[in-house]
Amino acid sequence: MATFREIAGGGVTAPEGFLAGAASCGIKNPDSDKLDLMILSSAHPTVTAATFTSNRVQAAPVRVTREHLATEDDVRAVIVSSGNANACTGAQGMADAREMAALAAERLNLRPSQVAVCSTGVIGKPLPMERIRPKIDEAATLGDDPLRPTLAIMTSDTVPKYSAVELPIGDRMVRIGAMTKGAGMICPNMATMLCFVTTDAAVDPDCLQALTKRAVDRSFNRITIDGDMSTNDTVLVMANGQAGNAVITVGTPEAEALGEALRHVLLGLAKAMIRDAEKATRFIELEVRGARTEPEAHTVAKAVANSVLVKCMWNGGQPYWGRVMHAIGYSGVDIVEERIAIDFNDVPAARGGISAGTPVEVMREETDQAEHRLVIDLGLGEAGSIVYTSDISEKFVEFNLLD
Repeated sequence: MATFREIAGGGVTAPEGFLAGAASCGIKNPDSDKLDLMILSSAHPTVTAATFTSNRVQAAPVRVTREHLATEDDVRAVIVSSGNANACTGAQGMADAREMAALAAERLNLRPSQVAVCSTGVIGKPLPMERIRPKIDEAATLGDDPLRPTLAIMTSDTVPKYSAVELPIGDRMVRIGAMTKGAGMICPNMATMLCFVTTDAAVDPDCLQALTKRAVDRSFNRITIDGDMSTNDTVLVMANGQAGNAVITVGTPEAEALGEALRHVLLGLAKAMIRDAEKATRFIELEVRGARTEPEAHTVAKAVANSVLVKCMWNGGQPYWGRVMHAIGYSGVDIVEERIAIDFNDVPAARGGISAGTPVEVMREETDQAEHRLVIDLGLGEAGSIVYTSDISEKFVEFNLLD
């Protein structure tokens, strides 16, 4: 079991050698002074791992960053704009994404291929590059404040989401810092979500990619708000080796320890995204047990979590377990109705596919809480999966109406 310690107030600048800066460009609204441009950089060579949206429609910055990671083994900076996704913007969008990388690279004395690019916000509108270009210098004035860069990547988020931990690797202490954004269009499959992670650990590139994929699978791929997958989802993990530890490789105890700490950080941020879901009132931990395989358990969990009727049930604090049953049934997994059990927290709602006989008032005491657990036992095997999700409210619909 990994031993790690939370760093109070820590974020992406907690690991040695990483600095960040932010600026206000008025990307979405020229009259706004909201921070909306961020640059994060390592002063030292890095190895970088990433996961991206599996949406077939992918934003220009995702494409450009994929290109850079495929051709460059020392990507040591990322520039991020918020308020405009630079998605579905054609050749101009690709040119703008490449220009953002080039502008940051020039300011940081790097090659354009050493800079990753991310954007988040409204789809289908060109980036206002005339407002971004003059603010590059300000965003590239780097410091160790973890809050300003986190504020700069937020869109519909209401709170900044960042954290950091440290842990021993051999005879050295290494740090992991991270920040994320996302409160809607969240159903990652690697929301609108972006996540940037830094570590001063020395890690083999293949090991870092494997640890990143595993941590993402166990964190961001376990959450859903509205069942929608963004065109811009990106998780970048940068490691610069400044902790001075021996290089961590696949299959070692050191890799296991670093991976567990990374999963801890990302899962904490993923849960924070659910708690900040657009106009949501409930945080639900949804566990499926007794499945034949973990993928089948996860399929059932996602079907229930993304059911609009179930989400409406949660919004009303109702213990209507029948809606859960119907979502289990259409999940596509071969289930046996007569073996299904459903609990709200530890209170039985259904046993053997029928009512457990618990009074509605007793069940409602559990479901009318701001946070509660829904446990489904399929009675078919030993595998399971946990998903974190939220309700949906009429205010969510109003919030997502375009101006």
